[in-house]
Amino acid sequence: MKLTRRHFLHAAGGAALLTSLGCEQIPDSLLPIPPRDPRAKGPFSAPTGKEIDLVSHGLNRLTFGARPGDYQRVRAMGKTAEEAFAAFIQQQFHPERIEDKVCDYAIRRFETLSLPIGELYEYQEKLLLAELTRATTLRAVMSERQLFEVMVQFWSDHFNIDPSKGDCRWLKVADDRDVIRAHALGNFQDMVRASALSPAMLWYLDGRVNRKSQPDDKPNENYARELLELHTLGVHGGYTQRDVMEVARCLTGWTIRKGKPFYGIGTVEFKLNQHDQGEKQVLGETITAIPKTLSRQAREELARNELVRVLEIVSLHPATAHYIAEKLCRRFIADEPPTAAVKQVAATFLRTKGDIKDTLHTLFKCEDFQNSRGNKFKRPFNYIVSAIRATVATTEAEPPLMDYFHRMGHAPFHYPTPDGYPEEASPWMSTLLWRWNFAVTFAEGRLKHTRTNVEKLTSDLGGPVNLMAHLLGRMPTAEEEASYHRSGAGLALLLASPAFQHC
Repeated sequence: MKLTRRHFLHAAGGAALLTSLGCEQIPDSLLPIPPRDPRAKGPFSAPTGKEIDLVSHGLNRLTFGARPGDYQRVRAMGKTAEEAFAAFIQQQFHPERIEDKVCDYAIRRFETLSLPIGELYEYQEKLLLAELTRATTLRAVMSERQLFEVMVQFWSDHFNIDPSKGDCRWLKVADDRDVIRAHALGNFQDMVRASALSPAMLWYLDGRVNRKSQPDDKPNENYARELLELHTLGVHGGYTQRDVMEVARCLTGWTIRKGKPFYGIGTVEFKLNQHDQGEKQVLGETITAIPKTLSRQAREELARNELVRVLEIVSLHPATAHYIAEKLCRRFIADEPPTAAVKQVAATFLRTKGDIKDTLHTLFKCEDFQNSRGNKFKRPFNYIVSAIRATVATTEAEPPLMDYFHRMGHAPFHYPTPDGYPEEASPWMSTLLWRWNFAVTFAEGRLKHTRTNVEKLTSDLGGPVNLMAHLLGRMPTAEEEASYHRSGAGLALLLASPAFQHC
């Protein structure tokens, strides 16, 4: 379109409108990307205790790190720290009620995230992965729905898919949206079923080629094995090789439309003539053979339902409850999950038939969670994001920042095996040098496209002591305060300190 004088004046008038009006008066459709962040205004209050209190602990574990103002906001939710933390949990359990305008506008540039599966194939896979990774980073940094984003990360590891394999390069975007994000705080059984029928998972673990068309055909066991070992019962869940084979038989016939004609490409389909219709035994449960005398429609309904039945058996198995509880306690309590906490969490998981919110509520109420403070070593992604949040830095999640995730081995959606990134501290100890490098580069303002204003931040927090208290979740010790002033690079020292690297 030719830009006429009228169009130019129209645009100029719009720009003047944006300048003259406050951000809160501008129509949503005219807001810049990202809009100004109204949260980045002082003065802020910081924790005043010598130890990490329950509010700071909750912000450490249920979010990707406290921003300036988060502590005072959460603490104001109740008369006591316990009441405030309980109110914060309930708020975070309902992400749909939390306004997230700033984050939503930052993400809206990534148009591929909302595309139907078929249209994803029209884009270069590098673009899809870049947009998914950048959006994940910005959501972790900016979203008010922090517990939701933390659980998205948890389940992304649990149902890990490497986008470099086959059509996963295009399909992982839909899996993240339709499986992980759709069920992150929902029901575990629903999420397992969504994952089992995810085109990306069918590609990644070869479910699309699990078929029995001829009497001598042997089903592909890859997905069945990982379903039992990684997604549900766990490696010590009591299943046998026979169970793996029988689950694989139950799941035969599911595939993905591919190639010409391109209409419906990426769509999950079921083919009755590729399904094993004989009797199966799964973990002691009998799945009866499909009578050949039934109509094709009736046989197909029974065959399709075998997937549902198998997932019912494995998703709500006592071994699954223990395995999921153990993983959640490892994430939120300690690398060596306390036995008592695991039992409590597993009991709630079984009683509520896999309700994730109820399961987490039991975990957050247990004594082991509330008393295990400052003992978790942040994984690299969490460490970097917490530094950005703590300093109210602006970021576009551009390649210079992404490079640090890659160098530390924790870039989202880049883990090559189905078990997902490890939670324990030991695999990440080799990243210490790169953490220190990041802390210095970031604090000195040399990280392109990711910046913070140290002077303003310190002023808004009321001085260096409060800045230290904000970053550490408690008042600094005399030694920490002396080191801060003596170093000449106080912010970098704080970000590289053991106290900040733990949560």
